[in-house]
Amino acid sequence: MDFKQLWLNAQDLWGALDQHPLLHAGLALILLLVIALVLGRVARYLILHASRMLGRQPALHWINDFRHNKVFQRLAQMTPSLVIQFGLHLVPELSKTAMVFLGNVALAFTILFLLLSVSALLNALLDIYARTEHARTRSIKGYVQLAKMVLYVFGAIIIVATLIDRSPLLLLSGLGAMSAVILLVYKDTLLSFVASVQLTSNDMLRVGDWIEMPQVGADGDVVDITLHTVKVQNFDKTIVSIPTWRLMSESFRNWRGMQQSGGRRIKRSLFIDASGVRFIRDDEEEKLSQVHLLTAYMGRKKAELKAWNEAQGNVAAMSANRRRMTNIGTFRAYALAYLKSHPEIQPNMTCMVRQMQTTAQGIPLEIYCFTTTTVWADYERIQGDIFDYLLAVLPEFGLSLYQQPSGGDLRSGILPAVLGASHIPEAEKHVM
Repeated sequence: MDFKQLWLNAQDLWGALDQHPLLHAGLALILLLVIALVLGRVARYLILHASRMLGRQPALHWINDFRHNKVFQRLAQMTPSLVIQFGLHLVPELSKTAMVFLGNVALAFTILFLLLSVSALLNALLDIYARTEHARTRSIKGYVQLAKMVLYVFGAIIIVATLIDRSPLLLLSGLGAMSAVILLVYKDTLLSFVASVQLTSNDMLRVGDWIEMPQVGADGDVVDITLHTVKVQNFDKTIVSIPTWRLMSESFRNWRGMQQSGGRRIKRSLFIDASGVRFIRDDEEEKLSQVHLLTAYMGRKKAELKAWNEAQGNVAAMSANRRRMTNIGTFRAYALAYLKSHPEIQPNMTCMVRQMQTTAQGIPLEIYCFTTTTVWADYERIQGDIFDYLLAVLPEFGLSLYQQPSGGDLRSGILPAVLGASHIPEAEKHVM
């Protein structure tokens, strides 16, 4: 190969380019762009490889969060635009207007990738915070989203100002006249931000809380709290998205206090048939005194009633002048003793069996206590076992539950007993 001839050909080509300045500048720009892309690839490889090596050290595990959120990749993407910015003055035959335009475009790309890097950094910081203990009680996802929104808005203004070669302050001053429009457009965002700050500062809502908001169909666990919405996973595994501002403008029930207390309340009534309420006979007193849970109560109550009746003198010999034990009162004492001896009922929380206002459905005896667990399935099992037992033991006290008569009750003889057989049509008599 004749190198001398190649050198002469290159000189001739360079001389020809001098006679065509636009072609000369275009080739130089293409060469600069190729160099910028190559340096960008090299920078990306070096940065990612270095971050991967550093992330293997336990003390620098947070670097893995930066790498997974592409913080280093976004920073490496700034390399080509930076190379073009600083290499434009080396391009020959390039006019001042073209240099300013290309420089502004390269600067705009630099700002864009810088914004993406900061956004990725915020995501990485959110992931790091999610592993801390504070993340269980305080969510900062809404604040991060608001910061990214402000970042993008101001970044867009700076990029536009750079492309048109004007000061960003001019665009920002123009936004003052559009403040009313901005407030209208971002009304929900501003309301949600204020609500998010109030919810967080007052510790009203956390991820993992069980909340109940019937007006929006929410009854389940909070799985995510963002700037605009709060996501609730219902117990049927459906997801309900609630606008954050609605949690401040409307009421909702948070079951966190129950879960933290370690006990869940049982509050349910047994409706006793009033026709079965009566005094206890002497033979029944002796029988009930042998019940282990009633032994202390029966002894104490009989001594109390005996002393009171003796203090009344001869008038106490009449039945209406004497105090006597009732089957419903004895059952109430038995139910309370049963609850206090139950191993799955909280001994340090309120526990009582109270008689409520009599209704047309009978005499309500309300069971009020707290279980030792807040797990839903266990709670329902404990509650079911307690009422199963109390329902089964009612006949031992001569009591029964009130139940509205059904069609079967009417056919079995209740209706003839009330109305008389003469009031029943022949067809009905044949059925009965």
